[in-house]
Amino acid sequence: MTTMDATPPSPTGVAAERADTPRARARFHTLRVADVRPLTPTAMEVTFAVPDDLADAFDYAPGQYVALRARVDGEELRRSYSLCRPPARGSLSVGIKRDPEGRFSSWAHEGLRPGDEIDVMSPQGTFVSRASTATGHVVAIAAGSGITPIMALAAGVLERSAETRMTIVYANRSSTDVMFVDELADLKDRYPARLTLHHVLSREQRTAPVFSGRIDEERLRLILSRLIDAASVDEWFLCGPYALVELCRAVLDEVGVPRERVRFELFTAGDGDAPAQTGGARPLRVRADEAVRRIAFTLDGQSAAVESPVAANETILAAALRVRPDVPFACAGGVCGTCRARVIEGAVSMTENYALEPDEIERGYVLTCQSHPRTDVVRVDYDG
Repeated sequence: MTTMDATPPSPTGVAAERADTPRARARFHTLRVADVRPLTPTAMEVTFAVPDDLADAFDYAPGQYVALRARVDGEELRRSYSLCRPPARGSLSVGIKRDPEGRFSSWAHEGLRPGDEIDVMSPQGTFVSRASTATGHVVAIAAGSGITPIMALAAGVLERSAETRMTIVYANRSSTDVMFVDELADLKDRYPARLTLHHVLSREQRTAPVFSGRIDEERLRLILSRLIDAASVDEWFLCGPYALVELCRAVLDEVGVPRERVRFELFTAGDGDAPAQTGGARPLRVRADEAVRRIAFTLDGQSAAVESPVAANETILAAALRVRPDVPFACAGGVCGTCRARVIEGAVSMTENYALEPDEIERGYVLTCQSHPRTDVVRVDYDG
């Protein structure tokens, strides 16, 4: 658990440059489903048509995600999905893998059809390339549906210059589980000398033993010693379940890879839909005799405040949603970063953080879905 101070240090250097870059306010817009295409027996690609008047709102960088919102059996569900195609005016596409316990993904696979309309949030996320030059070596390690943002990133990286190289290590159970298998093959055909693609299958025997089995510490170190010169890599992108991402981060740290070169995104396991239905908001009546904390916030230039009982241990997001239902959030699990805000006054504790960069935390940003007030007054700014 991390306690955040109210007044962060002044940003300098690279952090200062990022601080001066405005982050667009996340908003939902209704888009029409243009196409639904099966990828594997349990995964599909959904393409949305973006009208001209919303083209700027849905401009994005490779690696970013959108949140989808729908009412399922009378309840609002939200789920974040990475954009899997390079930016193209007029459309955007996401990959949705069905989770047997996931209400949103099951609903989408069973009922989403071309012509349907669904609410789509404007693109968000920092899982993007920050390479300062158009040359170099980029490595991505992905598992399962973690390949989704890598598809857009790979196309962007390889198009950046004729000298950029990319290596993708992609883990799945079997060949039938490989998402975007044709698109990956097409990329390899287009850039045969600059794209290296390694498929690692845990339940199929491959010709090379290093590619047969689950990626554990031993296999990862073998891959790094035989196939990838870590010292030659300018950027690392890790995307998949928590265990794999944390393993890769730990091993890369041990072999001396600077942390600022490693970018990661988590794909939660199990039913990731439940927390996102309401963001944790629930009806709450404040009694006159109980201790409360005052949570004030600014959103779209408008200020609001709400009293939160100390005993309730509410998150800032849950409290804010009781007075402003349009407060932005998507996953409500500390993964996507949609609910990011800057602490202006007071202090909070943040339970989980899988979305904010170290320089963002230094500047006072928190994930409001994971942040609890620790002073009598807390003020945050969603616009900052």
